[in-house]
Amino acid sequence: MLTNTQLLKKKLGILSRIWLLPIFFLFLGLQGQAQDLTITGVVSEAATGTPIPGVNILVKGTTNGVVSDFDGNYIIKATTGNVLIFSYVGFKSKEIVVGTSSAIDVGLEEDTNELDEVVIIGYGSQKKSDLTGSVAVVDTEDAKKLVTHDVAKMIQGQAPGVTVQSSGEPGGFVNIKIRGISSFSNNNPLFVVDGMLVDDPFDFATGEIESIQVLKDASSAAIYGVRGANGVIIITTKKGAEGKLDITYKSSIGFQNVTKTIPLTDRVGYQNITNAAYVNSGQAILPGNDPSNPLFIDNVSTDWQDEAYRTGVLENHSLTFTGGSSMLNYNLNVDYFKNTGYLRTPQAYERYSTVLNLGGKKGKFSYGSRLSYTRSDKENFNEYLAGTSSIINLLQAIPTMPVYDENRLGGYGGADNLTQRAITLNVIGYNNLITNENLRNRFAGNIWGEYEIIKGLKYTLRASYDRLDWHDRYFNPPSDLGWYYITTPDEAALNVNTGNRTRTVVDNLLAYDVDLGKHNISALLGWIQQRDDFYRHSSRAVGYDVETIPQLNYGASQSAAEYQTTQTAVSYISRVNYGYDDRYLLTANFRRDKTSLFREELNTGDYYSFSGAWKVHNESWVSLPDWWETLKIRGGYGVLGNNTVAPYAYSPTVNAFASYVFDNELANGTTVVTATDPNLKWEDTKTVNAAIEVGMFNNKLQFSAEYFEKKSTDILADVPLPLSSGSINSAWGVVVRKNAADVKNNGMEFTMSYNNQDHDFKYNISANLGTLKNEVLRIGENNNPISVGEHRTEVGRSIGEIYAYETDGLFQSQEEIDAHASQPGAQPGDVKFKDLNNDGFINDEDRSFQGVTIPKYSYGLNFSADYKNFDFSMFWQGQGGNKIYNGTYNGLMIGGLLNHHTDMLDYWTPTNTDTNIPRPDVTEANANARSSDRFVEKGDYIRLQTLQLGYVIPTEKINFLNHMRVYVSAQNLLTITSYRGYDPDFASDGLFRRGFEFGSFPNPRTLSLGMEVKF
Repeated sequence: MLTNTQLLKKKLGILSRIWLLPIFFLFLGLQGQAQDLTITGVVSEAATGTPIPGVNILVKGTTNGVVSDFDGNYIIKATTGNVLIFSYVGFKSKEIVVGTSSAIDVGLEEDTNELDEVVIIGYGSQKKSDLTGSVAVVDTEDAKKLVTHDVAKMIQGQAPGVTVQSSGEPGGFVNIKIRGISSFSNNNPLFVVDGMLVDDPFDFATGEIESIQVLKDASSAAIYGVRGANGVIIITTKKGAEGKLDITYKSSIGFQNVTKTIPLTDRVGYQNITNAAYVNSGQAILPGNDPSNPLFIDNVSTDWQDEAYRTGVLENHSLTFTGGSSMLNYNLNVDYFKNTGYLRTPQAYERYSTVLNLGGKKGKFSYGSRLSYTRSDKENFNEYLAGTSSIINLLQAIPTMPVYDENRLGGYGGADNLTQRAITLNVIGYNNLITNENLRNRFAGNIWGEYEIIKGLKYTLRASYDRLDWHDRYFNPPSDLGWYYITTPDEAALNVNTGNRTRTVVDNLLAYDVDLGKHNISALLGWIQQRDDFYRHSSRAVGYDVETIPQLNYGASQSAAEYQTTQTAVSYISRVNYGYDDRYLLTANFRRDKTSLFREELNTGDYYSFSGAWKVHNESWVSLPDWWETLKIRGGYGVLGNNTVAPYAYSPTVNAFASYVFDNELANGTTVVTATDPNLKWEDTKTVNAAIEVGMFNNKLQFSAEYFEKKSTDILADVPLPLSSGSINSAWGVVVRKNAADVKNNGMEFTMSYNNQDHDFKYNISANLGTLKNEVLRIGENNNPISVGEHRTEVGRSIGEIYAYETDGLFQSQEEIDAHASQPGAQPGDVKFKDLNNDGFINDEDRSFQGVTIPKYSYGLNFSADYKNFDFSMFWQGQGGNKIYNGTYNGLMIGGLLNHHTDMLDYWTPTNTDTNIPRPDVTEANANARSSDRFVEKGDYIRLQTLQLGYVIPTEKINFLNHMRVYVSAQNLLTITSYRGYDPDFASDGLFRRGFEFGSFPNPRTLSLGMEVKF
C-alpha cells in the first residue's frame, strides 16, 4: 500500500519532486547509521514513462529479490547502504544505493546490446550471444504493425532466407518457405506455438505474440528431427505476470481497396476486336456484335472491375486480462478478427479466438498450461473450372453482358448462345448465388510441469492436444447465368463435408545445467510420443427445385463416403551445449524418429547436427579497436529428415469388386489399381553453414553474414512407368512414387542494424538480404524432365522454370511465311516463333527456358523512430531475380470471344503493321496465344509494406489509465514494379508450375486507425 508521502508526491507532480530534492539530500546527510527500510517504487521506461512488469530487483550480494508487477510496482526490504540491482531483458541494468528514503522510482533505458537477449530454441532457451546455429529473431513489434490473420504474412521481409507469398483473399492461404525448396511435396516449415507442434498457424490471434524465432539450419532445427527439414518457426505468446489485475484493450479498423485496375476494352473495343477475329477466320460476325443486325447490343457496356470492386473492411479487436500471484499467474486474451473482402460478394473471413496462459511456481515445482479455442467462418470464392479464379473470370467477362437480369433465374445477367456465344461467367452473380462455407472449430491446449530434482537437474512432462473440427457446406442452386452456366434443378447439388483432425503429443524431458568454473555444460534428453488421427465424412445430394430447402434429405438422390487414417510416431532426442570461458561454444544434437508412414524395416531415421562458435573478441591475445566490441564466428553441419508422404503410400490399393469372365461365367475378383514402391523411406536434408557476426560502437551497429548450403536427397517423386503396367494413378499417366530425386539450395544472408537511443530523438534502422540458388541434381532413374504447362523441371536447373516458345515479331507477308520454318496455320499478322533446333518445323522441341521462378534475392528494410510522445515507422520489402508467367495477360490477349486487354486494340492489319500485337483470330489457327516469351515478365518489386504514425497520450491525470496510444497506419501503400498484372506478390505454390499468375487475388491497400489502452 502506498504511504501518504508517496500519494502526496504523485499529486504534486514533477515540479514538487524537484523542489523536494534538496530536502531529501539534507535528510540523507543527517543519517548517521544504517537502518532497515521497506523500499517501494515504480520501475518504468526512461523514455516514455511506461511501467515495466517483470523487472528483477535484487539486493546486491544477497538472494533477496522480487519482481515488479504489471504496473511496475515493487516492494523490497533493504538496509541503508545496500545496493539495489534493477534488471530486465532489453534494458540496461541499473544499480542504486539505498539511502534513507523508502520510495525509489527507477527509469530503465533500452539496451542497444541485443546480444544478451534470451531466445527460444527447440525445447529450451539460450542467450542470443551463445547461439551456434542459424536462428533469426524477428522483431515482433515491427511485425505486428501489419494487421493480418496469419503469422506467416507478418514475417514477410523480416528475416533473411524466408520467402513469403500472399493473397488478398480474406482468410486466404499464405505460402512460406525457408531457404528454398527441398521437397517435391511439402515444403512448409513447422510452427511451434508455446511448445505445441502446429502445421497451420492461421487459427491463432497474432496480437498476443511475444516472440518469433526462425530456425533455419540443421544445427538449430535438428532437435525437431523429421519435422525440422523445412525449417522451424517458434512462436511464444504473452504470459501472465505477478500482480494485480491489469486490462489491455487493442482495436484497429482498416479500409481496403485494390491498388490498380487492368485496362480492359469497353463494349465498342470488345466488339471491334471480336468482329475482326471472326472476319479474319472467314466467319460471319455474331448478331450481338453486328451493328446491322436487329439483335445488336449497344445498350450494355459493363465495366466489370468497377461493378465488382468496393471498399473492404478489416477490423481487429482484443481484450487481455493479466495478473496473479507467484503460485498462479494468468494471461487471458479474447480476440475478434474480421475481413470483408473488396469484391461485391458475400465472401469474407471472420474469427473468434481466445487463449489462456497459466503459470506458477511453488518450491522446486513449476507448472503451467496454454488453452486456446478458435472459431472461424470463411465464405470461399467459387471456381466453375479447376485452376480458374473469380479474378480471371471477372477480367474475361464480356462488357455486353449485364450484371443483373430479372428475366433470368437468380436475377443475374448472362451471355446468350445466339447473340454473343461467349462462355463468360458473371462472377458477381455466381458468388452471390452459391453458398460455400467453411466453418472451423479448433481447440489446442497443453499442460506442463517441471520439477528440479537437484540443483541444475530438471524433469519436464508436457502433454498437448490439438483438435480441429470442420464443417464445409457447398450448395449450387438452380440458376441461369448464361447459356453455358445454366444449373438445372436436376443438376443443383449440395455437398456437405465434416471431419476432424487431432494431434496428441507427450514430451518427457530431462535437462541439466552446470557451471564448473570456466566450463559450462547443458544437456537435454527427451522421449516424445505423437499420434495423429484424421476423419472425414462426405455427403452429397443432387436434384433441387427452386423452392426446395437446401438440406441433404430433400435432394432427389443422396450418396456418402468416409475416410479415416491414423499415424503414430515416437522420437528420442538429445542435445549437449558446451561453453568454455565464454570463448568457445559447441552444440551437438541427435534425434531418432520412428513413424508408421513407412514399412517396419524402413520406418526409423537417425538425424544429427554439430555446430560451434568462437567469440574472438573474448580472446586475450586479440586486440580490437575501441569502437569494435564483438566478433563471433560460427558454423555447423547437420542431417534432417522429411516424411511428407501420404498414409499407406507404400501399400498398393486394390479393387475388391473387379469381376472377370472365367469359363464363360462372371466371377468375383480383386485387382491392384495403383502402383506403389514398398521401399519408400525418409527424405534426407544435409545442411552446411558458416557465419560471422560483429558488433560495433557500443553494439549499436550489428552486422552478420552467413553462407548456407542445403542438399536434399532421396526426395519422393513420381517416376513414369511403361503403359503396360496398367496403373494410371496420376494426371501425368502411369507413375509410381519413389525416392528418386535430389535438390540443392545455397545462398548468402546478411543482416545489419543500427540503434541509437542516446537523445530525445531515438531511432532504429535494420535491413536484411537473402540470396538463393536452387538446382535439381537428380530426377528418377533416367533424369527425365518434368513438364507441366509452360514450366519444366530439369536436372541442372531450378525447380519449375518457365519453358516456352521464343517469338521473333509478326509475319508481314506470305513470302516471309514461306521463307520461315513450317508453322501451319500462319498468315500475315500472326506471331513468328523461332525455330531453335533448326529442323525446319515449329513444334514443342523449339521451347526454351525463359527464367527461374524462385526469387534469387529477397530483402527487407525497417526504420522506426521516437520523439517524446510521437513514434514513426516504415517497412519496405521486396524480391527480385525471378520471372513470372503472366497467365492473366495471356488470357486477355487471345483475341477471341472473351474480353480483351486494351493492348489488343493495336492489333495488326495490312494498314497497321508497326505493332507487336497479332491479328485476332477466333480459331487461333496459328496458336498466337500459346505459351511464349510474350507473357514472361520480371517479378522484381519493392513495396512500402507498412507506414505508421503513433502518439502516446499523457495519462498522468487519469487514474484508471496506465497507457494510451493511438495511431494511423497504411499497408501496401506503394509498390514499384514493372509487372503488368495486379500484383507481383501472389501465392504460387504449384511447385512444378511456380510463378504462374492466373487471376490471383491482389493484395489490397489498407488504411487503418488503431488504439491501445492499458487500464
